[in-house]
Amino acid sequence: MSFLSAISFDAAEPATRTALTRMQLLKNRLPEWVHDWLEIIIPGVQILLIVLAAWLLQRVLRRLVRRASLHYQVPDELVVPMNGLIRWTIVAGAGLLVLERMGVSATVLWTAFTGFATVGAVAFFAAWSVLSNLFCALLIFTVRPFRVGDYIEVLDTAEKPGAKGRVVDINLLYTTLEDHGATEDHAAWLQIPNALVFQRVVRRFRGVPPPPAQPMAAAPAESAAAVPAPATPSPFSTP
Repeated sequence: MSFLSAISFDAAEPATRTALTRMQLLKNRLPEWVHDWLEIIIPGVQILLIVLAAWLLQRVLRRLVRRASLHYQVPDELVVPMNGLIRWTIVAGAGLLVLERMGVSATVLWTAFTGFATVGAVAFFAAWSVLSNLFCALLIFTVRPFRVGDYIEVLDTAEKPGAKGRVVDINLLYTTLEDHGATEDHAAWLQIPNALVFQRVVRRFRGVPPPPAQPMAAAPAESAAAVPAPATPSPFSTP
């Protein structure tokens, strides 16, 4: 044990002894039948306090997220996953504290945590394509390269034509375009993964883009049924 550790231990020892002395005095003042229930009552009260603190923390954080979303005009598609992440993080932390109060050793909790972390890392790499779309959706909602109602064109290069249309929806996985070349009788929608938007060139139009170029009509071929030129009479032909 180092010198600083010994000093901190000696400084904390009187406070620990004082707390134990007070608990012993309180226990001596209680009736005899209560002594057997103290091992259940005290952890139960601690668990209730942990649950109450987790509930209050969740409400406070959700209120802060809602105010921030209203102030910065964050869409609901992004607020809902944030609230879910906050909720499950608080629930996981409160669950670990409750298990510790119930007598589960910290070694068991750490082993379980490392096992879940390993499984989570494997699942993360297995679902990388989906997670990349989620991250790109976050960038679309924050950076705003385009919005719903804009006309865009997703190109491989600036010279080649690509998917063109009006943005009708942006969710966590896809950006949906109303195909600009489709007709009213044959309406079509293009679903482009969000990750693909950040890997391609995006052309954004100020207004409605020009109509697609119509293929040039082929020149009419000479028909075999064309009117033949008048034949010149031969001098050897008989009248």
